[in-house]
Amino acid sequence: MAENENIKNGVIFNLGAKNDALAQYFVGQSYLNTLVSDPEVNVTVGNVTFEPGCRNNWHIHRAGYQILLVTGGTGWYQEEGKPAQYLVPGDVVVTHDSVKHWHGATQDSWFSHIAITAGTPEWLEPVSDEQYQSLKK
Repeated sequence: MAENENIKNGVIFNLGAKNDALAQYFVGQSYLNTLVSDPEVNVTVGNVTFEPGCRNNWHIHRAGYQILLVTGGTGWYQEEGKPAQYLVPGDVVVTHDSVKHWHGATQDSWFSHIAITAGTPEWLEPVSDEQYQSLKK
């Protein structure tokens, strides 16, 4: 799959290192290339890449928000109590303060997005395999 190779090779931004610092909050392997981490700016910007089947745990951004700009592959985004959204390059997702949500790759595709994040994340439980595997495009 040429698209997966493009994502792994970092067509727009470099793939980054394995996201070991946050690995405990992910099912599967993710990578992080921090693009902006300036203590004088109350926002971080990172290129986050997920291997097929990888997703993060449910989480909440306290006193902040998160904006996702999808740059490659296909993925999922879900807010608690709502159906999961299928994501493709060009999609934009805005998560408001204190909204419980998760995001990650589909089972058969790498997935990359730019995450613009403010506030403090509160990491919660993993998305169950049963819930994840039941998602349909």
